Amino acid sequence: MCTINIKNKIFSHRGMHNNLNIPENSMKSFKRSLDKNIPIELDIHLTKDNKLVVFHDNNLKRMTGVNKLIRKCSYEELIKLKLLDTDEVIPLFIDVLNLINGKVLINIEVKDDKRLQTTVELLLNILDNYKGPFIIQSFYFRYLLLIKKKRKNYITGILVTNIKKFCYKIMYFKFITSIIKPDFISCNKNMIMCNSVKKLRNKGYIIIAWTIKNKKEKKNAYKYADSLISEYLYDVNIYN
Repeated sequence: MCTINIKNKIFSHRGMHNNLNIPENSMKSFKRSLDKNIPIELDIHLTKDNKLVVFHDNNLKRMTGVNKLIRKCSYEELIKLKLLDTDEVIPLFIDVLNLINGKVLINIEVKDDKRLQTTVELLLNILDNYKGPFIIQSFYFRYLLLIKKKRKNYITGILVTNIKKFCYKIMYFKFITSIIKPDFISCNKNMIMCNSVKKLRNKGYIIIAWTIKNKKEKKNAYKYADSLISEYLYDVNIYN
């Protein structure tokens, strides 16, 4: 059972950022979300020296200019890099949690860095000591399976992005959901109108749509989804 209300929420995608002076998944982007009292979606990766950091891509190049996989780097290496030529650096997950400190709901996306057990153990150890509300989502079923096995009370969701793949593999999806028993399905906004997603919503699954760019998309998405993940920085009203 979902014990946290995750309906009618609009999460700021990787914090409230513009990827100019406010990089995504930066402390600055999260501070802006907190200033506006807006829930936060963020991504976590595991470094070579077993630190959980907040960053989206597998490769560092887009955000730092360094062409290297994040899982091949130590945190000592990462802390020397700047996000998009700003003063912001890749933050530790624990530091982000200390900043948020239960003030808003967090949606944590778990990335795959090829070390399932270590990632999940570190994540659970951190979250067990965090007092604020959070939910966890991932594209990778095995992470969700292990999290649910170890923490049945944690609220988890499956990420899906492609209509054709989703529809072709719907039987497999039904099998997986019967094992994982997700609390929500997080869907690409382009697939929330497909019949398979509509059926899941009718069965009681909470549907989260991403990534919403403007008010028009927000209005349309709310016809088919219960909550949204938004990347629209400048009009705060979209989050309300």
